[in-house]
Amino acid sequence: MVKAKKRSFFERLTGGIHMTDEDSPKHTHGPLVQINDDEDDLEIEQPEAETEGELALDVYQTPAEIIIHTFVAGVKPEDLEINISRDMLTIRGRREESHTTKGQDFFSRELYWGSFSRTISLPQEIEPEDAEAIERHGLLTIRLPKIDKNRRSSLKVKSL
Repeated sequence: MVKAKKRSFFERLTGGIHMTDEDSPKHTHGPLVQINDDEDDLEIEQPEAETEGELALDVYQTPAEIIIHTFVAGVKPEDLEINISRDMLTIRGRREESHTTKGQDFFSRELYWGSFSRTISLPQEIEPEDAEAIERHGLLTIRLPKIDKNRRSSLKVKSL
């Protein structure tokens, strides 16, 4: 059993812990060890099997549409799922690693492989039926036509 030093009010409020250079972890892999102040027990938190990455997006508008750009290089169009409602958009997919290299053979490993998704609230209502998604050279462009709230139409009354 490890006796923990009493945490400050701020550390308890934010869930943070005070670490000195001696306490800081020397590596970032493996289970996290947390000390429970109430019972002075060690709790070991196992890392999740797979976390989902989050896509970076550019979102802008023209007078007639909302346009979204994101990079999906290495993802087949059939492996992308785009769900649209009048005020929300979700993009999901999976980027599969095409080679098998042992971990110790890497000098640097910065690319993301695996499942990813992103959900955003749209700044204005759109027409989901008229939306268009085009992938070209790894850049996915989604065009979402805005609802024209000023458009008016007249309705003729029929007599039965």
